[in-house]
Amino acid sequence: MTTQKPSRPRIGRRSLVIALAVVVALLVAAIGATEAYARNKISSCISGAFEQQMGSSIDVGFGPRPVLLSYVDGKVGTLTVDSEDNKFGPAVGMVVHAKFNDIELVDRGRGGGTIESSTADVTWNNEGIQETLGSMVSGVHSSASTGVLTLDVLGGLAQLEVQPMIRDGNITVETKSAQILGIGLPTDLVQDIVDTFTKSLQSYPLGLHAQEVKVTDDGVTVHLSGGKTALESAPAGQQSEFNC
Repeated sequence: MTTQKPSRPRIGRRSLVIALAVVVALLVAAIGATEAYARNKISSCISGAFEQQMGSSIDVGFGPRPVLLSYVDGKVGTLTVDSEDNKFGPAVGMVVHAKFNDIELVDRGRGGGTIESSTADVTWNNEGIQETLGSMVSGVHSSASTGVLTLDVLGGLAQLEVQPMIRDGNITVETKSAQILGIGLPTDLVQDIVDTFTKSLQSYPLGLHAQEVKVTDDGVTVHLSGGKTALESAPAGQQSEFNC
């Protein structure tokens, strides 16, 4: 009487393909979930730090580089920031779209970091300008064709015409006309308005500097750019703003 060894069950090619597909799908899902977590984590971290610099809540977007790699090498890659109602210096109501390139964090931000380069476009409408200048003006009008802003002063009885321009790498505001019925406006009033206007167009965070300023029919637009900029680390015993 002969005995036969039980035959091993054969795994069909179809079953193997299905099993492999399930494994791949699970891996992709796991990586996707981890990437989503990393984006949310780093987005929250950077948002909190940038909001302190920009004076308003912001929306953060990332470039094509997987954010998950940032946990390995500390490099964020490209970051876009959109925000409204920014407060730069005395200015209020500025809308900003910015792009920061090649951000590198040291020890997940606890040791600071660097931004290699950056650009930004700022829109400041007439309503925001009037709000910034407060009781000094009662109305703001702008003209793209002349490049001049007309500010209503003394309850609208007089107009102050000013023109922002780039000079020696900074935005300055030049007075074009300041009269009421042919008589000059009070020097102190004119100077206070011009000083506030100028400071509003010169105060930018994160190493950004003005490259171009334009007057539009709705207000003022400014193009900014920045070179390599340091992200400061926290003093000993304190938590860094950038702590991812």
